Amino acid sequence: MPIPRQSILLLNYETVKYFGNEDMEASRFDGSMAKYEAAATRIWTSLGWLNFGQGLIFGAGMTVMMVLSAIAVKNGTQTIGDFVFVNAMLIQLAIPLNFIGSVYREIRQGLTDIEQMFDILEVDPEVVDKPDAEELQIRQGGIAFKDVHFSYDPSRPILKGVSFEVPAGKTVAIVGPTGAGKSTISRLLFRFYDVNDGAITIDGQDLRAVRQHSLREAIGMVPQDTVLFNDTIGYNIRYGRTSATDEEVNAAAELAQVGDFIRQLPEGFETQVGERGLKLSGGEKQRVAIARTILKAPPILVLDEATSALDTHTEREIQAALDVVSKNRTTLVIAHRLSTVIGADEIIVLKRGEIAERGTHDGLIAQNGLYARMWERQREATLAEEHLREVRESDDMGIIMRLDPAD
Repeated sequence: MPIPRQSILLLNYETVKYFGNEDMEASRFDGSMAKYEAAATRIWTSLGWLNFGQGLIFGAGMTVMMVLSAIAVKNGTQTIGDFVFVNAMLIQLAIPLNFIGSVYREIRQGLTDIEQMFDILEVDPEVVDKPDAEELQIRQGGIAFKDVHFSYDPSRPILKGVSFEVPAGKTVAIVGPTGAGKSTISRLLFRFYDVNDGAITIDGQDLRAVRQHSLREAIGMVPQDTVLFNDTIGYNIRYGRTSATDEEVNAAAELAQVGDFIRQLPEGFETQVGERGLKLSGGEKQRVAIARTILKAPPILVLDEATSALDTHTEREIQAALDVVSKNRTTLVIAHRLSTVIGADEIIVLKRGEIAERGTHDGLIAQNGLYARMWERQREATLAEEHLREVRESDDMGIIMRLDPAD
């Protein structure tokens, strides 16, 4: 029997948490389990008929053999002892065959499934709400990291006393070399983990003192690795707010600059995207993720390296859509490409889990420090990429001209 589609949601648990759709997924899972129950009932019914047929065959075979043996006794070719021996042998053969064919396999499978189920149920969650936890109350949406220390492994600290604020309605960017702890900040903000020391607050409320569901309802995420469900484009956009109308979904797609692309598809919003969105390009998947976040309409927005995997041309198009999403929202941008954070109200440069520099783009360039060196390296790489594209386009044009019959 095929595994229910919802059983693969463990792969996408972060996306479920980002949009607070645990109840909806539980409902979908219940629906799938109802279908599974109906299929299991049919299987057990067919297995019952199989066992009945197996017993009927054994019984009929034994009857025929005993009749033949009785005839042989009557004719004098067998004795009564032979008759009893044949009967005993047939019984001894039928019982284990019937047991092996029906009972043993089901018992072993049942015991294995029960053992695995209890192993999962005994796993304790790392992050739980306090008994007296309250709903997060968003007044303005200001975020504050206060002397935050964190490590996945005690022997390898990731953040070492990080402190900064994201004022309500402003944009703050976190940049730095690979491994500096940038993405860890977004995970802590969503409370996938709790800080080891210090505190993270939203409007003065410690995240450890509020309910996780209310926290995640207030934050929208556009991640680096866009995860789409194996369903339609419309379903994936509506995932931001499952109660949204078709008109609202269309409006979100337009704001994310994916409306024209969807209209060109034969099936439009009903187009299947494949597992994890494999039927869409990187830019198309990213626009769908942006539309999903627009539909959620959160007061706080987190952009976790949302354009790092895209080429320069696509990045500029996606950045235009992100500018629309982040307008008038408290926005935390975690970026690898510095060109996407030039307009941030403040840029924080992380290095080995600590804040090395902070300020505006122009101010950091003037400091001629780590940020300025990173900017120069990326600028040179961008210029080289654009030059290479121009050379390729020139070569392609030359080939076309040489192949033109008019020549």
